[in-house]
Amino acid sequence: MSLTVRPIVGRRAKITALGTYVPPDVITNKDLEKMVETTDEWILTRTGIRERHVLAKGLGVSDMCVQAAKKVLEQRGIEASEIEAIIVGTVTPDMLFPSTACLVQDKIGAKGAWGFDVSAGCSGFVFALQAGVKLVESGAHSKVLVIGADANTRMTDYTDRATCVLFGDGSGAVLIEPCEEGEIGFIDFVHEIDGSGGVSLNLKGGGSLNPTTHETIDKKMHVIYQDGPAVFKFAVRKMAETTLKVLERNGITGADLALFIPHQANKRIIMATADRLQMPEDRVIINIEKYGNTSSGTIPLAMETAIEEGKLKKGDLVLLGAMGAGFTVGAALLRWEI
Repeated sequence: MSLTVRPIVGRRAKITALGTYVPPDVITNKDLEKMVETTDEWILTRTGIRERHVLAKGLGVSDMCVQAAKKVLEQRGIEASEIEAIIVGTVTPDMLFPSTACLVQDKIGAKGAWGFDVSAGCSGFVFALQAGVKLVESGAHSKVLVIGADANTRMTDYTDRATCVLFGDGSGAVLIEPCEEGEIGFIDFVHEIDGSGGVSLNLKGGGSLNPTTHETIDKKMHVIYQDGPAVFKFAVRKMAETTLKVLERNGITGADLALFIPHQANKRIIMATADRLQMPEDRVIINIEKYGNTSSGTIPLAMETAIEEGKLKKGDLVLLGAMGAGFTVGAALLRWEI
């Protein structure tokens, strides 16, 4: 392997702590069999999902963010007041405003911090991650909390068997700090958006174009619309292209990676990308079976799974990849330094 580490003016950035949270309530495939015309076998064969977690009524996505953030603070051994910026990737905020970042800042007591939300569909975490990394690399901040979280069940139509089997709720957070001497941390990012794909995956109601009315509710404009074949085709092609691009411009191949940690949308999409990377399944983290698609929450949750399974260790070369509504697509290459 001949890894070409891109030069950075200033300092490098790394992940120093990880925390995740999923709500305790669960909907299994067997539960869905009673709600819509589907079967456990059909869902498992086509998606790889067995169950998904569901946020309880009366709670918002900010509450999941807070739980993940508290675990980060505990793991790192710091106070919330030391956090300088909070970036939240989500498309299911508690409300249109204030931002989820504002709500999290207040709830954890990160006095003096600033922050914002990133809307990039299922790519929200990797998009937010680059923003956080750049804040640290630039020297603007030294402790940036990056969170990916979504409460997808809040916008799922449980009469639509094509989408209701896919989505779950969950969150994950990481702390971004400067590297120590000799550490590499984040190496490179590749991101892209293609707005022409917006017609294939969206939620039409509730914005300035279609504000909430009885008519928009009756037309089911406040639930996820997805053209499954179009999304699948784009995801298989662009996740492979983007992840290969970040490897190629850094002089490495899939064989050089310890792990590929992808967005958990569909097992078939994940394995199609892994095949293009020429990576065996034992070096690809897949936990979609127990969480479903938690959008911006999937990659940090998969990081946690990798640690629990003993597959993610200090010094490992790791590739992240995601695709989401927009369309959006992103990849990140890093050394794991925890």
